[in-house]
Amino acid sequence: MSLRCITVDDESPARKLIEENIRQIPFLEYVGSARNAFEAIELLQREQVDLMFLDIQMPGMMGTKFLQSLREKPLVIFVTAYANFALESYELEVVDYLMKPVSMERFTRSVLKAKELFDALKALATQAKDDSPKMSSIDEATETGSSSDYFFVNVEYALVKIMVGRVCYVEGMKDYVKIYLEGEKKPVLTKATLKSIEEKLPSSRFMRVHKSYIADLTRVDAIRGNQISIGTAEIPVSETNIAEVMRKIGAGK
Repeated sequence: MSLRCITVDDESPARKLIEENIRQIPFLEYVGSARNAFEAIELLQREQVDLMFLDIQMPGMMGTKFLQSLREKPLVIFVTAYANFALESYELEVVDYLMKPVSMERFTRSVLKAKELFDALKALATQAKDDSPKMSSIDEATETGSSSDYFFVNVEYALVKIMVGRVCYVEGMKDYVKIYLEGEKKPVLTKATLKSIEEKLPSSRFMRVHKSYIADLTRVDAIRGNQISIGTAEIPVSETNIAEVMRKIGAGK
């Protein structure tokens, strides 16, 4: 299934570059473009849009404010010349944050991530619609089948055991969470709240470091500003939590 895409940017060369990139990817379909948030609203009302490439610094309304104003949001990839909005983008649960000028290699990695998430969300939505009685019984099993060493989550009509010792970090995205496990390239995607997963993880190791992230602090490799590194992943830390993170990992000694 193709992802129907639009670009929103006040700069014509930037819009054309993203359009050209979209047309080179087989699973992307270019739908149209807008010069500002107001044109984008009309486009979203007129077309089915699965993925939006959104600039941040635009006249009239910032891209971040525009995104916050939408009730029904497509998947969003920010494309901007400014690095200082990266932390805010995590709060808005966007797929990715691309810096201009965007290379084709970086663009491809970003849209592959969007396609993976899009397909997974579609599968989970279909499951919830077609099998709601089974979902109820699975939810009960999830609650009763957990222990201090493992817990179960629902993944595509199956209960999947998650070993606590393999959890590196967890990312919340609206009504879904992505659980990143040691040794696995792809995260486990399940319909759940971040709070429900947090309750299954031991507080001696895991901490809600950000509105959208839980991290295993024993796995932290580095701290750079308001970000922690676990392997190759860069995880944002809220301003209010950075001191506690430093204390817990012993970096403040």
